[in-house]
Amino acid sequence: MTVITPVRHPVVHVSSTPQEMGRLAASDVAQELRARLHTQAVVRMIFAAAPSQSEMLQALAQESSIDWNRVEAFHMDEYTGLPADAPQRFGAWLTREFFGKVELRAVHLIDPGADAERCSDEYAKLMAQDAIDIICLGIGMNGHIAFNDPPADFAEPRDVRVVELDRLSRVQQVEEGLFPTLNDVPTHAVTLSIPRLLRADKLFCCVPGKLKEAAVTRALTGEVDPGCPASILRTHAGCTVYLDAESAAGLTQR
Repeated sequence: MTVITPVRHPVVHVSSTPQEMGRLAASDVAQELRARLHTQAVVRMIFAAAPSQSEMLQALAQESSIDWNRVEAFHMDEYTGLPADAPQRFGAWLTREFFGKVELRAVHLIDPGADAERCSDEYAKLMAQDAIDIICLGIGMNGHIAFNDPPADFAEPRDVRVVELDRLSRVQQVEEGLFPTLNDVPTHAVTLSIPRLLRADKLFCCVPGKLKEAAVTRALTGEVDPGCPASILRTHAGCTVYLDAESAAGLTQR
């Protein structure tokens, strides 16, 4: 097992409710966007697709004085094997929750189609055309970020790859009401790798809810190791974590 000594800890904000958490995170993301749009022609962002992001995305769509026409959007993972019109696809979820509510310069959706490996290569090339400025992400029940399940590869050479999903990652999709049964959840996905995520300049990580308490506690207080992929966020200089009272319970007890 690879163990990495954390260089620094992220800034952590604890709010009373998911709604308060979402508003605070959205305000900080919006402030970062405005500052970058003041000096850059285009800002490139990556978004996670999960119910944990709903409060933040709803609040972000309401923020004023953001020229969304100069913001280019990507997302960080997508199931393979789902029909193109399946409502559970992450691209479809983000379109409903956010992409369809603001006038973005461009939206680049992952579409695995019949050749997920080819899709992975093409998406990596598309992202590599310029720097990624901002990522809005979450943490899974098993500590995953994007669909990098434990044990994660902190030195994965590919920016985008096809992965087999951990059972707990699939259980989470049922727990969050996205699929009726475990058998309905796809077994594979296209995901951005951890090194690709860490190359972004700013990371804003929203993690509400009791289901995430154990993962949050381990990510922020344990060793930085592949057994909890989100623990690698503690090595990133520009990461801020937003929690609510339930997800932070393990930290506040300490």
